[in-house]
Amino acid sequence: MRILLHICCAPCSLTVVRTLQDMGHEVTGLYYNPNIHPVGEYLRRRDTLRQFQEQMGIKVLYKDNEYDPQIYFKEIAFREANRCFHCYRIRLERTLFIAKRGRFDAYTTSLLYSKFQKHDVIADLGRDLAGGGQVGFFYHDFREGWKEGIEQSKAMGMYRQDYCGCLYSDFERRKKLLSE
Repeated sequence: MRILLHICCAPCSLTVVRTLQDMGHEVTGLYYNPNIHPVGEYLRRRDTLRQFQEQMGIKVLYKDNEYDPQIYFKEIAFREANRCFHCYRIRLERTLFIAKRGRFDAYTTSLLYSKFQKHDVIADLGRDLAGGGQVGFFYHDFREGWKEGIEQSKAMGMYRQDYCGCLYSDFERRKKLLSE
């Protein structure tokens, strides 16, 4: 199958790309992440992916012209308790739209690799968005390669972030500094 893979960052995509390729699928990446804040973080993750995409053996579509954190903030306004769901939805909807236009067989996301993401929510949302349409949602639990992916990305010298990318998770990881 031709699969369009939403990529949140290079380290999370390593295991996903290799697993899909080992299954015999043709993988194209999509870097679309309006949730990432600040812009310097967005650029650092993008540049890391650009640096390693050839080694990963994939073509990547970059939607830098669509990077607009206001999209994310408008979508989660007054929905902070369920912000992850809406963040996933924004990115999966865009991935599905591009997959349809590109006549891909399926779409998926590297978010399914992270043990810190809401895996079942992502899988259910991906299936729901696809419905019974031409482009299906490809589900696989990529977390089985978690440790290997971390070791591999470190060995390759990839930039590895310590938060999902949104302002809220950045604050959550740093708020302990406020109490010091």
